[in-house]
Amino acid sequence: MKTFLLLCLVALATVDARILIRRSTRGEYRMCVPEELLKDCEEMSQQNTKSAARIACIPARDRYECIEKIKKRLADFATVDPEDMYIAAKQPGQDFAVFEEIRTREEPEAEFRYEGVAVIHKDLQLNSIKDLKGLKSCHTGVGRNVGYKVPLTKLKNMGLIGNLAEPGLSARENELKALSTLFSKACIVGDWSPDPTINGRLKKRYSNLCQLCEDPQKCNYPDKFSGYEGALRCLAHNGGEIAWTKVIFVRKFFGLPVGTTPASESKEDHTQYAYLCPDGTRVPINGLPCRWAARPWQGYMANADVVKTVDELRKKIENLNAEGYKNHAPWLKKVLEISDKNIAKENKAISPGDYLDKGNYTDIVERDYGPPYKTARWCVITDEEMLKCTALANGAFTRNIRPRFDCVQERDVDACLRNIRDGGADIITLDGGLVDKAVREYNLKPIVAEKYAPDGGSYYAVAVVKKNSPYNSLADLKGAKSCHTGYGRTAGYNAPLYTLVKAGSIDKTNCPYPKALSEYFSGGSCLPGAANPKLQLSSGVSDKLCSLCAGNADTHDKKSKCNFDQSESFSGYTGAFRCLVQGGGDVAFVKHVTVPGNTDGNNKEAWAASLKSSDYELLCPGGGRAPVKDYKTCHLAHAPPHMVVTSNSKSAGEIEELQNVLVDVGEQYSERPDLFKLFGSFKGQKDLIFKDSTIALEAIHKESQVMKDYSELLSVIKGCN
Repeated sequence: MKTFLLLCLVALATVDARILIRRSTRGEYRMCVPEELLKDCEEMSQQNTKSAARIACIPARDRYECIEKIKKRLADFATVDPEDMYIAAKQPGQDFAVFEEIRTREEPEAEFRYEGVAVIHKDLQLNSIKDLKGLKSCHTGVGRNVGYKVPLTKLKNMGLIGNLAEPGLSARENELKALSTLFSKACIVGDWSPDPTINGRLKKRYSNLCQLCEDPQKCNYPDKFSGYEGALRCLAHNGGEIAWTKVIFVRKFFGLPVGTTPASESKEDHTQYAYLCPDGTRVPINGLPCRWAARPWQGYMANADVVKTVDELRKKIENLNAEGYKNHAPWLKKVLEISDKNIAKENKAISPGDYLDKGNYTDIVERDYGPPYKTARWCVITDEEMLKCTALANGAFTRNIRPRFDCVQERDVDACLRNIRDGGADIITLDGGLVDKAVREYNLKPIVAEKYAPDGGSYYAVAVVKKNSPYNSLADLKGAKSCHTGYGRTAGYNAPLYTLVKAGSIDKTNCPYPKALSEYFSGGSCLPGAANPKLQLSSGVSDKLCSLCAGNADTHDKKSKCNFDQSESFSGYTGAFRCLVQGGGDVAFVKHVTVPGNTDGNNKEAWAASLKSSDYELLCPGGGRAPVKDYKTCHLAHAPPHMVVTSNSKSAGEIEELQNVLVDVGEQYSERPDLFKLFGSFKGQKDLIFKDSTIALEAIHKESQVMKDYSELLSVIKGCN
């Protein structure tokens, strides 16, 4: 037996050695890229280079999923920012290594991408760091690294800034209040809140933080006293006493040599200024800078298996760098993050945590204040929502989105609404019908709305039929089979019920309305949630309303049949449309973007991959049909967007904080979906937390006309209550 085991070990070692030899000579390295960059990556992979190594492109939802794939050995390496490295460093059991940096051609030997420094007038009277209080301070801009996050983090750690977790104030307002108290005047331009109303109020309240700006009333870009050089200009020419910027711009401002760039003429006299060090000492401007923190370079990160043969991969990247640079290839910047201003530079393979620590950058990422430590707690229902919420919380924290998100899972929507009312959670996203319920029954209020187009967030509830079906009006549907998004939901229940009642097709006194609906669509229905005992429907009615439901249509598991959540495959907008396609339905009540979003190649799932939008039409409430694109003239209702609700008992400051963080996370990730795809399918599931068709989030300050009209619709269908 021992001999047999020894032979097996020898054989395995031989195979492993062959694999290593093959990878180091003619290996294939799997590069993970966000799915929108797949074509660019594939074009890059076709380039002929001196290196015999091959690049295979592995698509992922976003960089967050790339990190997961590299850890699971489903991919080998990816391009990452320091913030991505932080996420990787926090993965349990991770063995990542940063093996190459992306440095500038101007400073190819610099250890860091940039170093955050404080510059003062040489003769400024300071006996210690504590004497910073009352100074006039010049900053690059709100939310930026060296001009905002670095001083806030370091000064808080030094005890110069006090409580940054004052109840009733948002995370951003706590920061601004602290800076406004510490400095007598400042210039901190930018949007202090992504919401214009909140932004204006904050700038009025902390106006001294705009007094050193070129235009204090505007206090926004462009401003000649903002940015890296602008902060120095503010120090030199606008009464500033300390400027927070980065080393390379200090050297350029004073005409000193920078990397490969020689010294140049400057009107500024560097001998009149000095670096202020964190320990209170000073260093001449032409000396070795004393940094407060440093931002590491971007780079390439792999797992430990790849690092064993990384030299061949490094050679391949070097060859691709040269090839792309020579041909001005778009893929060079998109995939490798290399432009005509930077290059890939080898570094000793190092863990992402150690890589961040060497520049004191970890505590900049982890910038958090407390106790108490504030959180915005999402209430979610399904396991898939919990996974997405957790990923969002991890990703948003690294991108300076505060307060941090947390996730609470409950069994159903009512349990979530109850938990939010009772203070165990803070927020949940609901459709208009459920928002009304949350307001009436749980004392919640809507604070943020989804936006589906630049001009607003409302949508249209429509009735979809197959083009080859015999139906030409809603009246023709009597006796047909119907597919709904869910009980009490706007497009799938409230809108069709309202339309049928107003038209007289369903008698307004035929109560309860779910029973009337089951009689009208006597062929059968899928109305997810209809089996809920709380509705107190007879078994005959609920059986008819659930007869078309599938449970899990992919595994043929009926345990979740007619559930309100996505454990029922025919629940939600996509689910109701799938019921029409696959479940025997004659009509699907969905919203206007559902058909385009699941046809013509826009949904890659097997059941939808070959569907064409031209095979479906809309049924108009006044009779007749219309193409799917004509939803504005052929719809059942103009519905309000899905909204995020919270407890009505929260203070104005607490509500503003939630609005701030939600609008902020929507703005950041709609601009950079490659970092984390907030709006879009997640692990094959659609409409998790937010609708896939969402493009942004906006704060709600007053009830819209669409919501008022929708309230009238609800009053009609509540006639049975």
